[in-house]
Amino acid sequence: MRMTNKIMQNNSLYNINQSKINEDKYNTQMGSQSKINRPSDDPVVAIRALSLRTSVSDLTQYYEKNAPDASNWISVTAKSLDTVTSVLKSIYSQATKGSNEDLTCSDLQTITDQMNALTTEFYATGNADYAGRYVFTGYRTDTPLSYTEDTTQQYNITEPLDKDDMSTISYTNYSALTDNTDSTDDLDTNITNTTLYRVRLSYNGLDSDYTTAETPPTTQTPSLTVTDNTTMPATTETYPTTAYASAEEAYKAISEDTTGTLNAFVPSTGEIILNKTDYDAIQSSLASGDTMSTTYSKTDWSKGDLVPQHYFECTSNGITYNDADAATGRTSGDASREIYYDVGYNQNIQVNTNGNEVFTPDLQRDADDLNNAMSDLTAINKTVTELKTKLSSLSSGTTDYETTETKLEAANKAYSYVRENVQTLMEKQVSNYQTYNDQCSVAITENGTRSTRLNLIKTRLMSQQSTFKDLQQSNEGIDMSTVAVQLASAELTYEASLKATSKILQNSLMNYI
Repeated sequence: MRMTNKIMQNNSLYNINQSKINEDKYNTQMGSQSKINRPSDDPVVAIRALSLRTSVSDLTQYYEKNAPDASNWISVTAKSLDTVTSVLKSIYSQATKGSNEDLTCSDLQTITDQMNALTTEFYATGNADYAGRYVFTGYRTDTPLSYTEDTTQQYNITEPLDKDDMSTISYTNYSALTDNTDSTDDLDTNITNTTLYRVRLSYNGLDSDYTTAETPPTTQTPSLTVTDNTTMPATTETYPTTAYASAEEAYKAISEDTTGTLNAFVPSTGEIILNKTDYDAIQSSLASGDTMSTTYSKTDWSKGDLVPQHYFECTSNGITYNDADAATGRTSGDASREIYYDVGYNQNIQVNTNGNEVFTPDLQRDADDLNNAMSDLTAINKTVTELKTKLSSLSSGTTDYETTETKLEAANKAYSYVRENVQTLMEKQVSNYQTYNDQCSVAITENGTRSTRLNLIKTRLMSQQSTFKDLQQSNEGIDMSTVAVQLASAELTYEASLKATSKILQNSLMNYI
């Protein structure tokens, strides 16, 4: 084969270019500290690098973003539950103090005021948030657990009820003290104390009637519906009620009802007062496995009231919340909604505690009962004080003295009844404390379990991230000393190619003459 000058020149230029390419390659590797800067450098390494980079990116997302976010959410929840525990202990302490029979009306009022403040703090804690998201409201993170200001919005609420919602209360009829101020005939016998049977709803300040969802809608008063789910189809028993403007009117009507068939609805206090026959019948039905519910309406909400969409099946402004969903298996009224974070490959963890597991309406309703009783006690105590003052200014043996003395005896009798009722409610708060504390303890335990699991996941993520980074470095990384030698060699080769080519290109026709 004849080697022409042109061929030698082309070969020389090729060698120069190749040497320059090698030099640039090693220079780039030295600068990037990576074996590959484009897929064509090494397709096998490039493919493996893409997979490893994706894994490292995912692990970085899990370890540096998702897991810390989940941890912060759980931490905020833990601090809030600690606050709840502290508040409950304080309420328990005040209720224990209030159970002292020797306390005056003023002492009891002071204790009640402190318990009210603690109750307010209890529900306010339910509005704890993380990064602007409420932590106790499930996926409705933009809606507080309780109202932060007075609000007007009508909700039609369907509330499930059970035996725990049924109880007895003491009603002291002391109206004779005010209705018969100028008469003492049978005054003492008109001061009575009656046991009433009631169903306590989750809210007070209810609408006196509500509008049904029927077409056309009808206005009606709430009634109790007891459902027997053992029959096919299920059968229901309805217990209608009559609405009263005040608890005093309802209590008095029930206590004086000679037919034994009246049931009363008290919108202001959120109570349904039952006659003894219906109360026993419902108790028996519930004991056999039947279920009970009622539907009512509430429009005016006070600051601190629980938002119903977090607790019950309800309708407002044409939107229905928490209705039954066969696709998810959720039953009517199930407001629990879990939030899960992806914190690893095929791993997620629940971060939230549902507010209805801890912040039940019962504590507020206990406070309402106590406030109502204290209102009666304060009113009667005022009457007692006024009568004592009047009696001290009268002469013994006079008609006015005897009349005032009789009224004072009746007032003291009424005070004794109501004082006993307050005592009972204080003792009930003490006994209920364990229930509320147990609910909080369960939530704390579950939240702590999530935290422990998350810490284990974070430890594993850190190890995985380190392992994959090592694999990535092994796949893409370079040995600096080796590349330095290769670069020096490439530089020498390039320089040699330049020198050799310069000699070849210097040849002319004279070299062949």
